[in-house]
Amino acid sequence: MSRYLTEIYNDNIKSSEDILDAVFPLLKFLSLTLFGLVLAHKNVQIIPKETFKLLSKLVFVLFLPCLIFTQLGKSITVANFTSWWFIPVNVLISTVVGCILGFLVVIICRPPPELTRFTIIMTAFGNTGNLHLAIVGTVCHNEDNPFGPDCHNRGVSYASFAQWVAVILVYTFVYHMMEPPLQYYGILEEGGQNDEQEEPQSGDISRPLLVEAEWPGIEDKETEHSKTPFIANVFKSISNVSEMTLPDVENTIKGNTDSPKSIRCLAAPRVVRKIKVVAEHTPIRSILQPPTIASLLAIIIGMIPQVKAFVFGSDAPLAFITDSFGILAGAMVPSVMLILGGMLAEGPNKSSLGLRTMIGIIVARLLVLPLLGIGIVALADKLHILVDGDKMFRFVLLLQYTTPSAILLGAIASLRGYAVSESSALLFWQHLFALFSLSLYLIIYFKLL
Repeated sequence: MSRYLTEIYNDNIKSSEDILDAVFPLLKFLSLTLFGLVLAHKNVQIIPKETFKLLSKLVFVLFLPCLIFTQLGKSITVANFTSWWFIPVNVLISTVVGCILGFLVVIICRPPPELTRFTIIMTAFGNTGNLHLAIVGTVCHNEDNPFGPDCHNRGVSYASFAQWVAVILVYTFVYHMMEPPLQYYGILEEGGQNDEQEEPQSGDISRPLLVEAEWPGIEDKETEHSKTPFIANVFKSISNVSEMTLPDVENTIKGNTDSPKSIRCLAAPRVVRKIKVVAEHTPIRSILQPPTIASLLAIIIGMIPQVKAFVFGSDAPLAFITDSFGILAGAMVPSVMLILGGMLAEGPNKSSLGLRTMIGIIVARLLVLPLLGIGIVALADKLHILVDGDKMFRFVLLLQYTTPSAILLGAIASLRGYAVSESSALLFWQHLFALFSLSLYLIIYFKLL
């Protein structure tokens, strides 16, 4: 009897330790976010919004690239590159599953017709960048973490390895999915110039912090077609929309017919020519941003042993540079959490999305998708396509299903002039509730791993 009670007691102690191991990182996470919220709150405003915007730019162009370069470059090898292939594939799988859930939310909650694609995207596309790195940083801060002594290096490397896929998705799939629908564009046209006067200009301090929180300067990528239903204009009849306000696609297709290249294009089927026009107006060049460049450099240098030995390692000739990058990288996690707190301090904007749809997106993204993610990662593990015995590898894969919608979607909404206030409101409530859902699922993940 005493032996049985001892076993129960030991099991309870172990369970309590597992829960504490999961909760303590979240408490650090919440504390940093709370500091940012208090510092940016309008009743206190110790730090003005403009300072948070400058901090977000520092994270984007300096702290985050330094963290990615130092950790990913140190870990990546040719063998690792081939064994980590499921990380980017998992990003695609989570996006596809999220799109299916978003479609179900549309069917069940019935959002306004012009916000159908917005609902699907906000359910499907999660944060795979700064928030992952911040969670890994807080989890690995304790020496007795369950992932071993090399926790931080491996965690940052895995999370960074997924970023290039997410960036490509943003500037292709997400960019075009967030295109203003024809009927929505027509409503904007009826509003006339008054709406244009109310829209905050680039660099305006009135622009919400979430627009620049994860991808500052994205509004500078705006083109003449960014805020128009360009694809609908290419592929459908638009007789109900003023020709003066939409790009002249036929001229784009038929123009410059004197060149041999144009003749070859005209010889192609009409659908192929239209796809070519859409591809030419996809901002694919914007993929080469500082974090993406840091990832590519780290992968290239890390996979060439001779160059890697020259840059990384205590005896490397350029070790003083990588050490300097490492010092700057240490500022990434606290800065991201402070910015998140500053974003939450702004509060939610008004939204025409509807309470039922907003709740549907939050439940699907923060509660249902992580459960499906557990099943997908468990299936992948049974098929022996994951790194053997690496808990951190599985943890990062699970995080890809757990985080709220990417803050970057707010910037894309602003760039496309579509559902800007709705994205602001939804991102606010998602990140607020994510503080609790992340706590729940971190405990579950720690138990499973």
